[in-house]
Amino acid sequence: MKPAGPLNGDVRAYGAKNAVLKEMAACLLASGEHRLTNVPRISDVKVMGELLEALGCRVEEPAEHELRVVVPEVEDLHPFAPAHLFEAMRASIVVLGPLLARCGEANMALPGGDDFGQRPINFHTEGLTAMGATFDNDRTSIHATTSSPRLHATRVTLEYPSHTATDNLLMAAVLAEGRTIIDNAAREPEVADLGRQLLSMGARIQGLGTSLLTIDGVARLTPAYHEVVTDRVVTATYLASGLITGGEVRVIDAKPEHMVMLLRKLESMGADVDEQGIGVAVRARQRLKAVDVATLPYPGVATDYKPLLTTMLSVAEGVSVVTENLFVGRFRYVDELVRLGANITTEGHHAMIRGVERLEGTSVRASDIRAAAALILAGLVAEGETTVTGLEHMDRGYDDFVGRLSALGATIDRFA
Repeated sequence: MKPAGPLNGDVRAYGAKNAVLKEMAACLLASGEHRLTNVPRISDVKVMGELLEALGCRVEEPAEHELRVVVPEVEDLHPFAPAHLFEAMRASIVVLGPLLARCGEANMALPGGDDFGQRPINFHTEGLTAMGATFDNDRTSIHATTSSPRLHATRVTLEYPSHTATDNLLMAAVLAEGRTIIDNAAREPEVADLGRQLLSMGARIQGLGTSLLTIDGVARLTPAYHEVVTDRVVTATYLASGLITGGEVRVIDAKPEHMVMLLRKLESMGADVDEQGIGVAVRARQRLKAVDVATLPYPGVATDYKPLLTTMLSVAEGVSVVTENLFVGRFRYVDELVRLGANITTEGHHAMIRGVERLEGTSVRASDIRAAAALILAGLVAEGETTVTGLEHMDRGYDDFVGRLSALGATIDRFA
C-alpha cells in the first residue's frame, strides 16, 4: 500500500455485522424459511452460517448479499455444535437465548472473538437464570437447561447496557411466558433492528430504541423477510478514508441518524458533513484539527469508532486526548501507529495524541477488526510503502474493503 492522494467517490457500507449475526441467530426462534437481505459478505457471517447448520438449519445464499435460513421443527434442532464454531467469534453467545427458548437446552463452548479485554458473559447468564434457566458451566463451556417447556417472564435490570446481552435476553423473552421487562437495555440501532425483525416474526415488543424494553411473550413465531440495517462503523471507516486523505467520500446507504455524535465530532475536526443528499458525504477542506474524544454507550461515541478517530487525529493539527471508557486493552493498535511515526502516549484509559504532519510507511500487524481498518487508513497517508498483516481480522467485519478503497482511488493491493 502506498500514499493514495485524496480519495473521492461513492461507496456502500452494506449491512451491520453487529446486527446480521444476531438476526441470523433469531431465525432459530421459528421453524420455516427466513430471508435476510443487505447481508455483508464477511467471514463472521460464514461462521455463523456454519454454526446454524451444525444446529440443524440450512443456510443458503440465493443472491449476492442475501441469505435464506431454513429452520427445522424443534425436534430436529440440535442444542449443541462443535466448539471451534463458538470459539471463532464473540457473537456466537447469542444462540444461547434462542436455543433455551426453543429447545430448553444449550451446550456450547465459551465464545471467542477480538482480544481487547475481558468481556464477561454474566449479564447473559444472570438474566436467563432469572427467566428460569439453570447453568452448569465450567472454564471452557456453557451448559444450560430449563425446567419447564417455556422460559418465564421476569424483570431484568442490566448492570451495564450490554449490546449483546440485550440481544440475547430480548430473543429469549419473545417466547417466554408472560411480560418481561429489560431495564437499562442497550439502545444501539442494531438492537432496534433486531427488534424490528422479531416484530415481523410476530413478537410483541415495546420501547425499541430506548433503555426500557417491554416484551409480551407469544407461544409461536413465524419466519419473516428482513433487510439488515446499514453498518455505521463501516460507514465511519469510509468517511474517515476521505477525511484522512483530504478527499470527498459519500457513503450512499449511510444512516446519519444512527451516528449523530460521531458526525458532530468530525465537524469539530474541521470536516464538512453533508447529510442532505443520499446517505452521508464528508469533505476535508484543510488539515484536520485536534479534538478530545471519550467513548460512551450509545448514543455516545462508540468504542469501535475510536481506532479510526485515533488514526485521523495522529495526523491532525494539535494535541488530542482520547479516553476509552468501555473496554480495557483497546489501545493495543497504538504501538503499530507509533511504528508508522505517530506521536501517541497511553496511560490507563487515556491516549495523548500529538498530531504529526506525516506518517512513514513500514510493516504493521492488526490485532482486531477495527485496528486492521485503522492501520490501513494510516497506510493511505504514510510516505513510502506500508504492509499490513493480520487481515483475517479485517475480513470478519469488512465486505471487500480493499476493493472498495481501490474504487475510491487508493493505491492498495492484497496478497493474502
